[in-house]
Amino acid sequence: MTGGDGCAGMGAGEIAERVRSGGVSAVAVVEAALESIERRDVGIRAFREVWPDSARERASAVDADVARGAHLPLAGVPLAVKASEGVGSLQARRLIEAGAVPVGSTSVPGPGTEWKTWGATDRGRTVNPWRADVTPGGSSAGSAAAVAAGMVPLATASDGAGSTRIPAAWCGVVGYKPTTGLLPARDRAGLAIGGPVARSVADVELYRSVVLGSAPAPPLSRTLRAAWSPTLGFNRADPDVVRVAYRAVRTWADGARVSLEEPDLALTDPAESWFARRGRGPGTGARDDDTGNRAALDDLFGSVDLLVTPTTPNPAHGHEGPGEVMSVGFTWLFNITGHPAISLPAGLSDGGLPVGVQLVAGHHRDDLLMAAAADYERNLPWPSPPHRVQGTTTRRAAGPGSVPGTGRRAGRSR
Repeated sequence: MTGGDGCAGMGAGEIAERVRSGGVSAVAVVEAALESIERRDVGIRAFREVWPDSARERASAVDADVARGAHLPLAGVPLAVKASEGVGSLQARRLIEAGAVPVGSTSVPGPGTEWKTWGATDRGRTVNPWRADVTPGGSSAGSAAAVAAGMVPLATASDGAGSTRIPAAWCGVVGYKPTTGLLPARDRAGLAIGGPVARSVADVELYRSVVLGSAPAPPLSRTLRAAWSPTLGFNRADPDVVRVAYRAVRTWADGARVSLEEPDLALTDPAESWFARRGRGPGTGARDDDTGNRAALDDLFGSVDLLVTPTTPNPAHGHEGPGEVMSVGFTWLFNITGHPAISLPAGLSDGGLPVGVQLVAGHHRDDLLMAAAADYERNLPWPSPPHRVQGTTTRRAAGPGSVPGTGRRAGRSR
């Protein structure tokens, strides 16, 4: 690895293998990543802070450990950490113990709007690496943007209503929410769960082995039964998003052992339940459970292996906000019910923006979820990550004060 290309095109597993084998030093990998961040983040603003001195020191320590024969599954892998949790979360600590090198903290939403599908830095708003006039999603905005732009191969995120999966979908990368309970919740409501943003399913599996102690999911040995739903019974999704997502799912099903069904799901909007869990119910009648949806999902997963949806009902929106669309429409139910879910790239919309497909599995069937995700990845060509931001990057992004309000329920992503 030479020059200023950083980690572009290289996954975390490939980097770690090269460092362990002596093909490249952790110091060289981290130097290249820091150079990439310095060059690319001028326009994207994915990072709130960059830590060159501590990153170089940590990389030197990794090289010394490798020379002593230590087995580090993530030796020398540059890691971005979500600013709201830093290096102190359980997932970040375990990644660092495995040899990952934290290079900086990534943007999360600032004050000024109730919708959370954006990221703030002291240099302006984070932009989507695919197109500067739209947001990367959120709240793990900078993590997804940094991975998509090739500045780092792996970043920590957290997901309370879709905050890992939504930015992964809108930036064309992979975002995983484990079964609730596998990691400590990041909020008192028990909704926000840590997880990774990466460029490949293999790197998510590497994360699982290091952070969750999970064995690699075995390859699929039977035909999967998957239920496709473009609405979940309550969403009104953008037709272009549905078209791109369904085309990807159909391509996967046609090329693999997947039996695709289209049941008429009758789930209900979980907004009332979600806000009640967060202590912000819209009235005294707000309920704190979602028994009807739980029962319906239990019944569904009694007959199929996976539920498949678009990750979001809308494409990435502009920096002025999502309007009245609920960007969390397909994701936040599974924060309430605790099911594991992953967002995978589906392709590009007519406007050239990434669209995501969400796979959901039964409780504690993360192994099946990952096996299915790996099979999807093998059967579907993914869009190449952008090498530069498309559109204007020199104009300073609008600050929170210049964004008009969009109403209480507009496009939350938490």
